Formats: sequence, structure tokens, C-alpha cells
Amino acid sequence: VQLQASGGGLVEAGSSLRLSCAASGGTFSTFYMGWFRQAQGRKREFVGSISWTGREKNYAESVRGRFTMSRDNDKAAMYLQMNSLKPEDTAVYYCAARLNYGHSSVIYDYDYRGQGTLVTVSS
Repeated sequence: VQLQASGGGLVEAGSSLRLSCAASGGTFSTFYMGWFRQAQGRKREFVGSISWTGREKNYAESVRGRFTMSRDNDKAAMYLQMNSLKPEDTAVYYCAARLNYGHSSVIYDYDYRGQGTLVTVSS
């Protein structure tokens, strides 16, 4: 399984961005998916997770109400719509896939992690 995040960039505070995560290999509909981020000098942190069908979603408190996750199993893709971005959202964003189990906010519970995409929010 390979995962590739894309869609990052430099935006102003208050703007929106939509990140994508493309998966190849395996059966995407059987992956519980997650987004994580890591700011410079900080530990990687949980952003959100989404269930196999997309019905169940969990978000970190810091992004709840501003970020929305979705997925398209036919396209083997997951998305992160980020609205009302803040400078503290600046980080490299990673997508991750978990097999056989449900929600987790711990990156080490995920079996596959992709290359990240950098999001920079200027004040």
C-alpha cells in the first residue's frame, strides 16, 4: 500500500485548502484512514480519522468545526477540507491507513503512512 498526500501550499490566515490522499495497492475500502500533522520542532499529532464507509469521523479538538474529512472509495482517495486556517495549522500533513481495526488517534496504530504535504498559513 502506498499513500501520497497532496494539495498543500502557502495561504493566508482565514483561507481554505483541500488536501488529497491517493492510495494504491490493497483494497482502499477496507482501510480505516487518518490524517496527522507535524509542525517544525513538534511531535506528530492526530488531526482526524474516517471509517471505511465515511460515516464515522473523529477530529482533534483543535480542528473540529473547521476541518472536514471525506473519502471516495471508488477513487481510492481521501480528502481533508480545511477552512478558517490559522497560523498554528502550519505543518506537514500526512495520511495514514489502518487495516483490520477502527479509529485510533495514535500514529503507530496505522499500518501505512504516506509522504506528507506542507501547509503554511501566514498571519
